[in-house]
Amino acid sequence: MKIRFGYVSTAISLWDASPAKSLTFTRYQQLTPTERAEKLLEVTKQNLNHTLRMLYYNIAHELELYRLSSSIVPLATHPEVMWDFVTPFRTEWQEIGDLVRKNKLRVSFHPNQFTLFTSPQTKITENAVGDMKYHYRMFEAMGLEQEGLINIHIGGAYGDKQKTLPRFHQNLTTLPVEIKRVMTLENDDKTYNAEETLAACEKETIPLVFDYHHHMANLSDSPLEDLLPRIFGTWKQARYQPKIHISSPKNEKEFRSHADFVDPEFIMPFLTLLRELGMDVDFMIEAKAKDQAALKLIEDLSRLRGFKRISGGAIEVK
Repeated sequence: MKIRFGYVSTAISLWDASPAKSLTFTRYQQLTPTERAEKLLEVTKQNLNHTLRMLYYNIAHELELYRLSSSIVPLATHPEVMWDFVTPFRTEWQEIGDLVRKNKLRVSFHPNQFTLFTSPQTKITENAVGDMKYHYRMFEAMGLEQEGLINIHIGGAYGDKQKTLPRFHQNLTTLPVEIKRVMTLENDDKTYNAEETLAACEKETIPLVFDYHHHMANLSDSPLEDLLPRIFGTWKQARYQPKIHISSPKNEKEFRSHADFVDPEFIMPFLTLLRELGMDVDFMIEAKAKDQAALKLIEDLSRLRGFKRISGGAIEVK
């Protein structure tokens, strides 16, 4: 059994490397038309350059997973801006895509919590579709629309899960088919647990990105050992092995909050279950220390009996 590791968005080990430099709409409004165009290009160029820095860093450390920032393009979906962020940067987008393919990296996006398909308000669903289109357009610009995945949560329950879930399935029909093909769903820490999310995934033929920390904060009725084979089954038609989100609680009082690093003891019961199943998986580390947390967890686990480090970013479990 092999586990590959990755992290989210920004390698904090690098100096001033955020790929999510921003331009607020308030600031945008204060600029002249010429200044607006120049600022959009400037910030996007910087974010694309920083994304490349991150990818080269990952390649150097043999970290094969990476979650791209959703904020590479400022004001990309703002209704009063909606600008062409592809044409001016065709070379940069393509360079990112070529690097990902050449090094066989696994990349993804994770839109924010407002990208949901459970709302009774048509406008919110339309905004969700718009945001999914934005992420897909970035993959298209990179030439990665067949490789990348876009992960979201089901969304809010609005006081009644039994009514909300059918609305989720109905609202999801407004999402273009090609985007739904690269979509995944994740269980959350308060509302839809792993079992409920799994049922939605099975109905829609969508892979489930299992979050162990969220699961421990929002347990399912069925035991995890019964759910895991079904969860992994949702990946049978996917291009990758199952992806799992890994983090550990900040403390008992703030259990849902992510700690800076991952406590191996917290995830050990889960690792025991994975070892019994013997399936290769990918771990996306969601700890606050990002790349440093991923590399430290690899080191921590490699010291344990039965865990052998086989590259800078992967472990073999026997």
